[in-house]
Amino acid sequence: MRRPLAILAGVLLTGALTLPASAADGAGNEDFTIKDPRITESSGLAASRQHKGIYWTHNDQDTGAYLYAVDSATGKTVARITMTGVGTPRDVEAISMGPDNQLYVGDIGDNDGVEWPYVWVYRLPEPKVLKDQTVRATQYVVKYSDGPRDAESMVVHPKTGRVYIIDKQEEGGHLYVGPEKLSPSGTNVFEPTTPVDLWATDAAFSPDGKRLVVRGYFGGLAYDWNGGRLKRLERVSVPLGQGESVSYSPDGSKIMLGSEGLNSRVVAKDAPGDTEAGESSSGGDSASSDGGGGSDGTLKAGAVAVAAVLVVLFALRRLFRRA
Repeated sequence: MRRPLAILAGVLLTGALTLPASAADGAGNEDFTIKDPRITESSGLAASRQHKGIYWTHNDQDTGAYLYAVDSATGKTVARITMTGVGTPRDVEAISMGPDNQLYVGDIGDNDGVEWPYVWVYRLPEPKVLKDQTVRATQYVVKYSDGPRDAESMVVHPKTGRVYIIDKQEEGGHLYVGPEKLSPSGTNVFEPTTPVDLWATDAAFSPDGKRLVVRGYFGGLAYDWNGGRLKRLERVSVPLGQGESVSYSPDGSKIMLGSEGLNSRVVAKDAPGDTEAGESSSGGDSASSDGGGGSDGTLKAGAVAVAAVLVVLFALRRLFRRA
């Protein structure tokens, strides 16, 4: 029986060591590639809370008011949502998940001369069933108190539901706060509050609302939310390229960094913060600098797998001895 047991051990051990720790559970915290040929300018990213491993994205320019649900386990689109109740989108740059599984979409881009007297935010319920369908959205008119500006970053606080926008300026912009509750019938005026020291292309709240990550083309910053009075924590390394999107993974352990282009890659990095993993990710030379889960995570997963295999072998040996 030693030879069959050795063969079995080899098979189990090989499989355990080659399978990523979270690949089997589809947790949505690993790298993936967006494979839908219709998605060529992915400009925003938001993790679903009710559909495991699903990320919502959109093009900044599209042939309609579309949102795409992408399965991070396969990179394939599992649903395309057509929004009704809104005008013709101009430059859709951001998407965020608010409380009660409400999706917020920021039609806030204005990079051709900064001329729009107003921009739009759309809100719609995330579908409970993922299939191609039409969903009615609520459209909100947004103006800035200090005049028109270009922006690509819109976030919704996961606890309060309040909407924030960060304008896009090369020398750094500001966090703009909207009304406590948006009005679908009037104009919603956003006021500048705290400076943001980055040429921002997207931002995301942590699932608990305690952290805010802002990204640009060449780097990112992590902030302690601090009730909206941003407290800078650390720098965040980002993949080089046309980096247009960021989202936290559903469990908050990773930040997911996306970019524009056909077959664009979404790269997972350890979420910044007070934890050891977060501190190691800020320097850009950490174990996870290749965008994956990092060698430490792989080794830990491998150690657990080895232990499991040994337990199985011990049980089988006792069984065969009895036989």
